[in-house]
Amino acid sequence: MTFAYRLRRPVRAALSLAALCALQACATLEAALPPDTPGAISEETRMMYASVEDNGITVPAIEDKYLTEDRKRQVVDYWTDEKPGTIIVDPGARWLYHVMEDNKAMRYAVAVGAEGLGFSGTATVQIKRDWPYWTPTQNMIRRDPETYGPVRNGLPGGLENPLGARALYLFRGGRDTLYRIHGTPSPWTVGHAPSSGCIRMFNQDSIYLAEQVAKGTKVIVRPAADAGTGTVPPGTPLPEQPAPQPMAEAPTGTAPLPEEDAA
Repeated sequence: MTFAYRLRRPVRAALSLAALCALQACATLEAALPPDTPGAISEETRMMYASVEDNGITVPAIEDKYLTEDRKRQVVDYWTDEKPGTIIVDPGARWLYHVMEDNKAMRYAVAVGAEGLGFSGTATVQIKRDWPYWTPTQNMIRRDPETYGPVRNGLPGGLENPLGARALYLFRGGRDTLYRIHGTPSPWTVGHAPSSGCIRMFNQDSIYLAEQVAKGTKVIVRPAADAGTGTVPPGTPLPEQPAPQPMAEAPTGTAPLPEEDAA
């Protein structure tokens, strides 16, 4: 499974500069709109994604330029026969739905990489972790010892960890799928389709979702071709999915590392 993360000095200095530079490819997002401009985010949305203290860690606020009123977590109409509490991931549309009663769901914006698009079916949340530890696999270390050797023992939970503030570990038939729903230190990727990765969301959203989810929760990941399913009443043609928007560029000085398997 794959994730993007950042490392501060001195760890980052030990990594291959060539590998880092080769992976920076994002389009520039326009500056945040003034508050009185149509389409600008509301103060309520800004507060929803404000900085928060969590387990002794200060989670940074999500910058306005990475938010929209559509992208914030919110209750929406959603039609499904699945029981309330079920999580349904729509990778093709880059949304995650936490099913509620009366044809409603809490919807979250997510980022979906190539691996996320390649996984579909039913799984179960077997493990939930706050600020989870991350360790590169042996295959990763063998493949790229210069990059992963310095972090072979893993990274503790924190703002530089690729799994972010929370991670839901999905199992199928009692076995780990290596598929995760998790926070991210790269908020500019949320709502987009980065080159690789699983399902990631704003750290604030990952904290909120994890509080609502119990061990054993059913998770359905739809095939990418079924994008939009559930967003209209049964028998109604699905709306055309909007074209992907350019991904915001990372903050100046940020060097994303290769996105690889999680362990």
